[in-house]
Amino acid sequence: MAETKPTSTSVQVKKSGNYVSWVVPVVAIIAGYLIWRFLLGADKNFTNPDPNGGFWPDHKGPIGNFVKMYEGGILVPLLIAAFLIVITFSIERLLTILKAAGTSSNADFIRKVQYHLANKNVDAAISEADKQKGSVGNVMKAGLRKYKEMIGTDSLDAEQKVLAIQKEVEEATALELPMLEKNLVFLSTIASIATLFGLLGTVMGMIRAFGNLGESAGSEAAKGLSQGISEALYNTALGIGTSALAIVMYNIFTTKIDSITYAIDESGFTLTQSFASLYK
Repeated sequence: MAETKPTSTSVQVKKSGNYVSWVVPVVAIIAGYLIWRFLLGADKNFTNPDPNGGFWPDHKGPIGNFVKMYEGGILVPLLIAAFLIVITFSIERLLTILKAAGTSSNADFIRKVQYHLANKNVDAAISEADKQKGSVGNVMKAGLRKYKEMIGTDSLDAEQKVLAIQKEVEEATALELPMLEKNLVFLSTIASIATLFGLLGTVMGMIRAFGNLGESAGSEAAKGLSQGISEALYNTALGIGTSALAIVMYNIFTTKIDSITYAIDESGFTLTQSFASLYK
């Protein structure tokens, strides 16, 4: 049995650096601390700023509701970092998936390819794939090139040719799907841990609140209790809000990816069925 050899037009592996995967979290953590320490924690934002400053100043009397977020404590920078990570990877995934979706409707594109193949005009179908681009266009283009190669091959029977086309489509698909799903793990992870960080901040705030209540009396006790509860509530709000955003974006992107995956599967089915019916 003759073996099919890959041609020079086979889909090439896409090389993409993974530096973004570790640079973004590190930069986000640093940015989260800087926002908390120097934007929210600026001396001018408090009636009684801590003159010693340092890594974690003990400012008192925040001016304005937004500045009160500073009282959430040291977990606030981490929650801000988680929020920045969600925003960054949401934008990155959005741009990637929009590019992968192609220049026009995938359903219309597949119908055009079916029309050209029915008229045995493979070159016109390849031209449509060039214009479509995106993941579906790339997979279809790889399959069409193999399709054209198999038409001129006499060493294989019809079934072997169909299997060769199917294999080419599967290989092209295996190269496209990881690019679509890349970095979604950050959104799914933050969707879980942001809430946990918020709950941890809530627990720490309540511990602080009741600790101050036990150590102080009168108005000082009430003030300490208020600050501790404020710390708890801001952490809870940041954690839940970040988690909710991550869940929504993750679901949007997975739905889009499922749609593209379905179109890729449909394109592969179109090629194999067309070849099987026209070149028996």
